[in-house]
Amino acid sequence: MTILTQDQTKRICDRVLSLSKADECIVGIAGERNGNIRFARNAVSTAGLTDDTTLTVRVAFGKRQGTATINEFDDKSLEKAVRRAEDLARLAPENPEFMPAVARQSYKASNTFVQKTADIDPEIRAQAAAYAIEACRKKGLVSAGFLTDTTSFQTVANSNGVFGHQALTSLDFTCTIRTEDGRGSGWVRRSARDLARFDPREAADVAIEKALRSVDAKALEPGRYTVILEPAATSDLMTFMMNGFDGRRSDEGRSFLSKQGGLNRVGDKLFDSQVNIWSDPWDPLVPVLPWDSNMLPRERQQWIKDGRVADLEYSQFWAKQKNKRAVGAAGNFIMAGTDKTTEALIASTKKGVLVTRTWYIRMVDPQSVALTGLTRDGTFYVENGKIKHPIKNFRFNESPVTMLNNIEEIGKSVVLGGDEGPNPMVVPAMKVRDFNFTSLSDAV
Repeated sequence: MTILTQDQTKRICDRVLSLSKADECIVGIAGERNGNIRFARNAVSTAGLTDDTTLTVRVAFGKRQGTATINEFDDKSLEKAVRRAEDLARLAPENPEFMPAVARQSYKASNTFVQKTADIDPEIRAQAAAYAIEACRKKGLVSAGFLTDTTSFQTVANSNGVFGHQALTSLDFTCTIRTEDGRGSGWVRRSARDLARFDPREAADVAIEKALRSVDAKALEPGRYTVILEPAATSDLMTFMMNGFDGRRSDEGRSFLSKQGGLNRVGDKLFDSQVNIWSDPWDPLVPVLPWDSNMLPRERQQWIKDGRVADLEYSQFWAKQKNKRAVGAAGNFIMAGTDKTTEALIASTKKGVLVTRTWYIRMVDPQSVALTGLTRDGTFYVENGKIKHPIKNFRFNESPVTMLNNIEEIGKSVVLGGDEGPNPMVVPAMKVRDFNFTSLSDAV
């Protein structure tokens, strides 16, 4: 099924709502057209286009709920889905944390759709892959990568009169370049809503340069170092930390923001004063839907202000328990940056380590957000403001809370992430002191 218009989805939602005999009915329609190209060992391996549309209907009798999902939209199928959801609801136990469907809302549209991205075709995807492949062939390198572009829509409606419809576009590109002998590796990721913000040549060139520079890595003794972290090296660490900004987890003692006696750390200064993090569904770089999965309207929310914890996120149920106002869950995270380039951060470093990327990250202690993971695809020793030589990768044990309290300088922010997986983020490069490397890794 093609991407549906607002008028088309409105008719479908109205039909589903009219069929329901439950106390309340919630409808969601989501459609996605996803194009992709994958290449490995300097050749395209797969390319394709997938297209799917689904409808989910959720009903409630009192506190008993049932849900059904279909991908057929004729009247008979719609009625079948509604009856199935109602049958399940009658059989379900009562949900002690049941919250009624939200009242009628007014959503302020966000600019999530760009026609140029929606118009991406196989030729554009092939050109993006071709540049990396041809450049690597000429330099005796080996490329692998994946480009995916998505055009989608989401529609929400309920029996209280809520209705929202919005189209979205996004693209994501990752590329790994290796030397033929496997001793050097470089990596890059680029994400954007707008194709005009994506330059596949620039992206591939970054990965190629890192691969060539990372050959003959030397061992550096593990320990605590001043570290320049590129945005991709910090984004996954930050995701673990931002998951702790949940009001219920904090109040119940399950977060690094918990205090004894069921209190939380809102207002406490936990980070360097340079740290400012917020969410904004209308941000021009990472706009997201103006509603969350429960149809609550999103707002601009400040999470960290000048190093202090500014706010927590409350679900409908927990907001009611704590007499708070429920707001739509965050759809993105934005950290303030500066105009300093990564090169400028390197230039101001007497001795340190430049990290391209972190990966294979696991939680060690939720109470402190202590994480363990590895560096990869380009780790370098910096001395007197210059990259001196590549070094072997490290395992680290570090908390992003500590990391953001040890900031020396912040650089430019870039967009990472998209509609899939974690919330899209705008994250800067940063220089931090005393980053804890615990052991060496022979992997490149």
